[in-house]
Amino acid sequence: MKVCVGLSGGVDSSVAALLLKQQGYDVFAMFMQNWHDADSTLHGDCEWEEDRFVAEMVARKIGIPFYFIDLSKEYRQRVVDYMFNEYSNGRTPNPDVLCNREIKFDAFLEAARKLGADMVATGHYCRKEPLLDADGRQVVLDGQPQWRILEGTDPNKDQSYFLCQLSQEQIGMALFPIGHLTKPEVRQIAHDADLPSADKKDSQGICFVGKVDLPTFLKQKLAPKEGDVVEVYDAFYEQDPEYSFVRQTLSLLLKDQGEARMITEYSSEDSGGASFNNRKVSSDASSLANEYDEAKVAALSDEDLERLSRPLSYDSIRFETETYRSGKHHVKKTRYKENPFGKIVGRHEGAQFYTIGQRKGLSIGGHKDSIFIIATDIEKNVIYVGEGHSHKGLSRCCVKVACENIHWIREDLAMKDGEIRRYRVRVRYRQPLQDALLVKRASGLYFLFSMPQRGVSSGQFAVWHAADGEMLGSGVI
Repeated sequence: MKVCVGLSGGVDSSVAALLLKQQGYDVFAMFMQNWHDADSTLHGDCEWEEDRFVAEMVARKIGIPFYFIDLSKEYRQRVVDYMFNEYSNGRTPNPDVLCNREIKFDAFLEAARKLGADMVATGHYCRKEPLLDADGRQVVLDGQPQWRILEGTDPNKDQSYFLCQLSQEQIGMALFPIGHLTKPEVRQIAHDADLPSADKKDSQGICFVGKVDLPTFLKQKLAPKEGDVVEVYDAFYEQDPEYSFVRQTLSLLLKDQGEARMITEYSSEDSGGASFNNRKVSSDASSLANEYDEAKVAALSDEDLERLSRPLSYDSIRFETETYRSGKHHVKKTRYKENPFGKIVGRHEGAQFYTIGQRKGLSIGGHKDSIFIIATDIEKNVIYVGEGHSHKGLSRCCVKVACENIHWIREDLAMKDGEIRRYRVRVRYRQPLQDALLVKRASGLYFLFSMPQRGVSSGQFAVWHAADGEMLGSGVI
């Protein structure tokens, strides 16, 4: 079998190529150039010329043919333009997910097949298995053999999230040779084989662009526009009818009588904690989680589910001006009247450059705790912020994926309207899997989390897994 390895110059793809060669496959390497620095004045830390040089040395060391392909046009059209469009509309995209769906397992795959490849391989930390029936035979639907995608063995490097939009056809053409290994094991294999990439640092930042300042990157197409930064006080939530509706409705859905938890405890996604399905979770998560009654959830109207999933609006916080006299000359000046629900605390360069949950780049002082973005209003060019990890505006208990954005990897498990299932969900890479009820209605798929989720933004991908770690589907929030 002839296999094309997407050789990036990093240690992961290098070891993937080496292992396939050792296993007897007819292997060749292809390096993708997906970004031209010459297209702009922007330069990332990840220069493609150096990566190509290392990749070519690796191929020579392993003893496999090396090819180069320029996919920068496709990458710009399918990934970069998508990014600009999403940010301009106040959403937070994940370019790596799109890069895999549109480039690595589409444009790159097509180019590899033209060179005679039967399969393509990458250095992703994930595992692929055939879906078997009760008799041990691989399941075939509509002529397409069915596959399962499982988390990588290394819980610190699992990259299944980035493959959440692949189709069964794309998965069928893919190989993931290092999914059963840990990162230290991969490094050791590279050292033992004396590969030039053995000590190369992992790439960071935007896929194929590199580690760059995001606002600087976006300013290539999105024009800066100054606007207000508004801090939202706790008093807002005490009187906001939508927040009260969410709190009261969630409390009524609990199995046991009580008040629903609306704020999650902060813990770094890289920090320790108890292990669940090879993922790190807070040690007190089980005792603090909301336990919902499925019968009560099923009885919710579509309108109630829609309201639960809708992000809060802060449009009602308005600021009126008043005049006053200042100094010994009693100079007439203008100032904002005090508002019990919020205060204008700064200025920004454009709401489209910021995302929910962000705390860097705001330049707002005078606070004891960190300041986080809790909402952006693109139309009015206003950013709303809150102080502290436990600010009410940072947490959401329910999100929605519209029907047109639902993607089932396992189409045989697709939910029907009215159906409710328990799955494990994450809304960003490296986030520990979260318990949630998935509720399918004609209007979309709703995620009711047992623990409130921090910093959720529209445009992110929600990815759901079975209890054994199999990735079943994904959708854009």
